[in-house]
Amino acid sequence: MAMSDVSPNRVAVHILDCLSRTIICLFNFRRASLPRRPAEGADDNIVTAMLFKNLRDEIDATLSRDPAARSRFEVVLCYPGFQALLFYRMAHWLWMRRWYLAGRFVSHVGRVTTGIEIHPGATIGRRLFIDHGMGVVIGETAEIGDDCTLYHGVTLGGTKPSAEQRSQKRHPTLGNDVIVGSGAQVLGPFRVGNGARVGAAAVVLQEVPDGATMVGNPARQVGRRAAQSEVRPTFQPYGVDPNIPDPIARALSGLLDEVQSLRARVAEAERAAGERTTGVETVPTHRAASAGNGCDADG
Repeated sequence: MAMSDVSPNRVAVHILDCLSRTIICLFNFRRASLPRRPAEGADDNIVTAMLFKNLRDEIDATLSRDPAARSRFEVVLCYPGFQALLFYRMAHWLWMRRWYLAGRFVSHVGRVTTGIEIHPGATIGRRLFIDHGMGVVIGETAEIGDDCTLYHGVTLGGTKPSAEQRSQKRHPTLGNDVIVGSGAQVLGPFRVGNGARVGAAAVVLQEVPDGATMVGNPARQVGRRAAQSEVRPTFQPYGVDPNIPDPIARALSGLLDEVQSLRARVAEAERAAGERTTGVETVPTHRAASAGNGCDADG
């Protein structure tokens, strides 16, 4: 087969498969030289394989949500969001085995390399897409569902950090198909519902219902998609729905409607007052005329 017939996508997939097999073999060789319980080997093999099982899905998720991505090979080499997930998977694997320092070190290397900070204790589902990624922070107890999208500058953090909260839930939980726009801050141990949209620069401090769209600081709900409207919500870049009106414009429109209503009531009151005034002035004029006629007759 000529080299021109080999697509970059197939080359990237082949390299990823070889890399996955190599790392799995290294882990298996390392565990073979250490004493372990009889039932431990099978479980570790499954967990190790799971570290690399979803790599292709995450690459495909990037290709489906970013029109600038042209090939899998480009995603692997040039997308810091995907690279950060690789570092996170390794760091999380170490963290779950109580190798806390090693996990934090791998996480720190990923932060320096990609500009994305993901704590190894966080829980991240499948097909997460971190676009651009610079400045993204995901805390230790944060949980992210499947098919979520985070843009640059997003923080999944906690409020009032202290040593007493070390063993408590401090960070938010994102459901499936959640989109968080650039610069948004989701702070606190609450849930963001499935299919929710968080607009750019929003500051979310309370629970978000399924399908809701949140904007502003502090964030407020400006729309909600019905749960039965579609099987799976459509992808909306930066969490922006063009069909949702601007909340400030909507408030101003309400004020203008109120002003028009008050003007109509004032005009009606003035018209009624004018009619009463005209009637009062007309009656004395007729009486005066009648009185004058009577005087002439007497005279």
